[in-house]
Amino acid sequence: MKRRLPLSASSGAPRQSGFALLEVLVSILIFSFGVLGLVGLQARAISLSTDAEDRNRAALLANDIASAMWLGKSVSAVDTSAGSAWQKRAADQTNGGLPNGSVTVTAVGTNGADIVISWKAPSHLNESGSSFTTRVTLP
Repeated sequence: MKRRLPLSASSGAPRQSGFALLEVLVSILIFSFGVLGLVGLQARAISLSTDAEDRNRAALLANDIASAMWLGKSVSAVDTSAGSAWQKRAADQTNGGLPNGSVTVTAVGTNGADIVISWKAPSHLNESGSSFTTRVTLP
């Protein structure tokens, strides 16, 4: 009758146990960092998309003011004083306005004006606000 040796005694090297578990943990860690990176990338993309939307709304509002000047054939045809309809529209986010939006029109010569739309997004309250400037020249 042959004598059998225990498995661990027959091999020269000691058995490795738990190595597969360690590999799985390291791969989960690497995967988690990848997912966190993608979440951060998505958050940044959403922020940039919101900023682009605000700039687009400011450009549309400035275009509407310039159109009103062209229709009135005068720079003074548009009232942008405090409490005016243009100021209210600039601040009304539900009607194409901007967060904390305001309008400033400065006459340049006799037939021109600089239109400045300013706003401050709630996500950027600690930073300086944004602005969009356009110059209109009437015929």
